[in-house]
Amino acid sequence: MKALLGTGVALVTPFTSDLKVDHDALARIVNYNIENGTNYLVISGTTGESVTITKQEKLEIVKTVSNTNKGRVPMVLGVGGNHTAAVIEEINTTDLSQFAAILSVSPYYSKPTQDGLYQHFKAVSEVSPVPIILYNVPGRTSKNMTPETILRLANDFDNVVAVKEAAGVMQQYLQLLKVKPKDFLVISGDDDLALSTTLAGGAGVISVIGQAFPTEFSEMIRLGREGQVQDAYKIHYKLMDVISNIFEENNPAGIKAVLQIKGFCNDVVRLPLVSATENSKSKIEASLVKL
Repeated sequence: MKALLGTGVALVTPFTSDLKVDHDALARIVNYNIENGTNYLVISGTTGESVTITKQEKLEIVKTVSNTNKGRVPMVLGVGGNHTAAVIEEINTTDLSQFAAILSVSPYYSKPTQDGLYQHFKAVSEVSPVPIILYNVPGRTSKNMTPETILRLANDFDNVVAVKEAAGVMQQYLQLLKVKPKDFLVISGDDDLALSTTLAGGAGVISVIGQAFPTEFSEMIRLGREGQVQDAYKIHYKLMDVISNIFEENNPAGIKAVLQIKGFCNDVVRLPLVSATENSKSKIEASLVKL
């Protein structure tokens, strides 16, 4: 799965002031990333506010990203949820031929057991015509998918090719990297741990901040994959403050504040999220000035 190596970005969904999808802004962000080193694009993930996007809007977002991309970089589509049958129906009714993989989040809210998580992804694996990236983000789902469950899925199903690990715990990354199947990819879902994970043997990152700084972030990950530790950490240290600041309140309010300052889109998010507070924006702006 060379398409999933390096830096992927979890694209935001820009909105106009009246909460409609801003397709012009989305195209600007996509072009900016492709032209500045991003290796692949992730559509309709958490950062894309997927839970407040309608089915029709999702189709239109995919069309805009695809038409802007024009096949220049691989694309990944977010298809997940806590209703297994609904996830299967979406897979069966979506044309996935243009995607390198789907990103499927661990079921949230329901708090299934580890065997429940396994059975959910077993069902997804059995119908998916494209490779699957598992997405473990216990801070949002309220349930950690353990390394044992992830590795069980990786070993049992050929189309489970990677995990976007976002538990925020380096030890969990290392447990996965230590005993994973040779071709299974461990992708960082934590911007602050992306370089450390890459240096430990990870495949790279699906990043939030990377879409605002594609040149710097993709270069950092490239250097990390090549073992150029000191040069990679120089970039990491420069980005540390802004990474910390964008997640202070919620995602994607923080990254949208950055993108607004940089002139790509406004900072509008859909309820129940709200835009970053003035206090948070001032911290973000100060960290950008330092950069």
